[in-house]
Amino acid sequence: MNEICIEAKLEKIPTVVDFVNMGIVDCPPKIRSQIGIAIDEIFSNIARYAYSSGTGNVVVRVAVDDVITIEFEDNGIAYNPLSQDAPDVSLPVEERETGGLGIFMVKNIMDSMEYQRVGDKNVLTIQKAVK
Repeated sequence: MNEICIEAKLEKIPTVVDFVNMGIVDCPPKIRSQIGIAIDEIFSNIARYAYSSGTGNVVVRVAVDDVITIEFEDNGIAYNPLSQDAPDVSLPVEERETGGLGIFMVKNIMDSMEYQRVGDKNVLTIQKAVK
């Protein structure tokens, strides 16, 4: 797996997307776009919420075979985004609760999404089949 360790700041998202894109050069444009959306959502959540006081780092790992695997690791506040209930998208926008739509979207565009708490680290892994 190739990896990058980068500060969890919103302005670092393009750097992370570029890093992942270098590892998936032969990927179809639609899948590349879906992965870009997922990276933006996951990394921005880490940047905004993982480190309550200040900032910390995120390690992003990429591996490619029949499946593209991207792993995000931070040592911020323990948080499993998969434990949240899916938002009720049948409600009108003004009646929906705030938040949760981004992870819901990532779950729907990626083939799998898994969370683990390993020691003091959050590890979120997403996968997309190369088709």
